[in-house]
Amino acid sequence: MEDLPFEIAETAHALRKAFDRRASALGVTRAQWKVLFRLTRYPGLRQVELADMLDVEPITLCRIVDRLEEAELVERQRDPEDRRAWRLQVTDKAKPLVERLKSLGSELVGEAFADIDRSELDQVRGVLARVRENVAAVQRGRKAAEA
Repeated sequence: MEDLPFEIAETAHALRKAFDRRASALGVTRAQWKVLFRLTRYPGLRQVELADMLDVEPITLCRIVDRLEEAELVERQRDPEDRRAWRLQVTDKAKPLVERLKSLGSELVGEAFADIDRSELDQVRGVLARVRENVAAVQRGRKAAEA
């Protein structure tokens, strides 16, 4: 049981590395595809919100966004509610790239989960969801105790 978190992390790492190799053929780094995927899923995020979601420092994200903006894949727009903040959008130019990245991801998932029965995958999903719920409950309990 003690090795299970390590095995989960190693599996996630192997999937990320395999995807990185495929994405690099399109000229996209891991940091860049993570930004593009999040902004596609959550358009209009503020830079600080995206940095938090990606668990990176805001200055690190700023550099990544700078490069994506130079490539015309992301654009910054002033936040109408806070002139100091920027909202981020994926550009029309980025959309075909994002679709190709999604296609690469689908191919990888198909290969990685080949020969694994759908019911087994559903069971794994359910267990992982419960683990996340348990961790969240512990965190909520700690915050309540600190208050």
